[in-house]
Amino acid sequence: MADQVAQDLIDELDTLLDRERQALIDGDLELLGRMLTHKQGLIENINAMDALERERLTDIHNKVTRNQALLNSAMEGIRAVANRMADLRRVRQGLETYDQSGRKTRFETQNLSSVEKRA
Repeated sequence: MADQVAQDLIDELDTLLDRERQALIDGDLELLGRMLTHKQGLIENINAMDALERERLTDIHNKVTRNQALLNSAMEGIRAVANRMADLRRVRQGLETYDQSGRKTRFETQNLSSVEKRA
């Protein structure tokens, strides 16, 4: 009976990891957040099992590793976008140049609203 419970947990985690992979590929960060608690609970329950053969967890381990690589790539992409947006904000605020002696000079830009409101 305990063997069947363990297999059910492994199968459920396997399915969840496939869904997590698809969410990572789709960029569905909201779904990833919703699945996290369920995934953690499944992993905790599997870890609490006394005797599980290593071979039964090989596929799960491979999927976790694969998803972690996808998640790392997604985080790098998000960081790159955040850095690029920060650079664009700095450019909009002004221009920085250096003179012949290496001193930095900043030329501020004016924020002119280009939106006209009409009644």
